Amino acid sequence: MDTFNLGFLGAGQMATALATGIIRAGIVPPERIWASDPQGDARQRFAAALPGSHLETDNRQVASCCLVLILAVKPQFADTVVADLSGMVGPDHLVISICAGVPLARLATGLPPAVRLIRVMPNTPCLVGEGASGYALGPGTTDADGQVAERLLASVGKAFRLDEHQLDAVTGLSGSGPAFLYLVIEALSDGGVLMGLPRGVSTALAAQTVRGAATMVLETGDHPAVLKDRVTSPGGTTAAGLDTLERHAVRSAMTRAVQKAAGRSMELGTS
Repeated sequence: MDTFNLGFLGAGQMATALATGIIRAGIVPPERIWASDPQGDARQRFAAALPGSHLETDNRQVASCCLVLILAVKPQFADTVVADLSGMVGPDHLVISICAGVPLARLATGLPPAVRLIRVMPNTPCLVGEGASGYALGPGTTDADGQVAERLLASVGKAFRLDEHQLDAVTGLSGSGPAFLYLVIEALSDGGVLMGLPRGVSTALAAQTVRGAATMVLETGDHPAVLKDRVTSPGGTTAAGLDTLERHAVRSAMTRAVQKAAGRSMELGTS
């Protein structure tokens, strides 16, 4: 992996975050990273974050220099970028798409059949190195291609290989999930303020509590229900709070939110 050039088609926040993580992890040095974007301010931010990288305005220039390409544009621009690549890529290229909701079949229609494709569903915590991503291999890709994608994505969080039809569930869970948790943090903070805490302290306590609980799940490997029971004493404060949450169907609402977001992802993927 230390011998190929890595190209980003689109130099926005997600591209910059991923490239920064890749460099930090020592996977690809900045002088082997190229990016294209028609927006001058996006190119300037990318260049400022990654000194030594190469910035272009032409997608075809990046494709001519790089065998691994990351398609990092908004979904509505995916077809235009793919059209730019059509005559520039071949069997030696690996194209990794992080365009939300754009299926592999749609990308493949605009590219030569021999091009290897991988579709990724990342989430915004990639921006702080705490991403949760799912990825799916397209026809013709190899396990080695999958390892390349996983190593790149692992530089900014955790990545899981799945079948493409499961990526809509990833969208509903980890793609939309940060927004659901921001709502939870806001609500917990409101509760603290209601009981007399200053807003800044209350929000910091709420955010750190969510972060700590998530770390406990990841590092212990215990089921969340087990961890929940360990802090729930009979007749205690936590039991009283959990009873309120269950009475207001918070568990069901969160599950339904993931289901509805995943369903909307399916609709967008077919439109």
